[in-house]
Amino acid sequence: MTRAAPNYIVGIGGSAGGLSAYKALLDALPPHTGMAFVIVAHLLPTAYTQLAEILSRHTTMKVVLAPNAMPIQANCVYIIPSNSDLTIIENEIFKVVSPRIRGNNQVDLFLTSLAETVGSRAIAIILSGYDGDGTKGCIHIKKHGGTTFAQDQSAEVNSMPLSASATGCVDFVMPPGKIAEQLQKME
Repeated sequence: MTRAAPNYIVGIGGSAGGLSAYKALLDALPPHTGMAFVIVAHLLPTAYTQLAEILSRHTTMKVVLAPNAMPIQANCVYIIPSNSDLTIIENEIFKVVSPRIRGNNQVDLFLTSLAETVGSRAIAIILSGYDGDGTKGCIHIKKHGGTTFAQDQSAEVNSMPLSASATGCVDFVMPPGKIAEQLQKME
């Protein structure tokens, strides 16, 4: 079986209130965008995540925990494993480090690696959550020619999207359903 390489890789960061936003985004996305979606959620290090199972009810795309050393496939949704740091390395392969060695900045870590690996094919989406994780990652995505989104006032907790927007490097500020519509225009 040949690998279906994605035309874009979409890094999606969120924390508190993120579950509702992830669902709304996936509900609005068609299953064959040609993109790969990577959800980097803040999870307690000791938590067992059922996020993949929950989100699989909101899309017909395959939803799985990001596997170490595996190439990223188009039309799939990947979830950061619990208590892990997740990056992308050359040849668009996941690198999972567990237990995680950084604090709550997994979104920045992932988005920075995404920017450096795929450049203008990188897309960042910052959804509901506390603090400013994802802000530095958005800056890197823009610096490498990618596209950035932040959730609008529909975010249950607006710290993460507001922090990213305050940098001036966010291209679009909108609710998750509208983000999905804009992504489809990028195909």
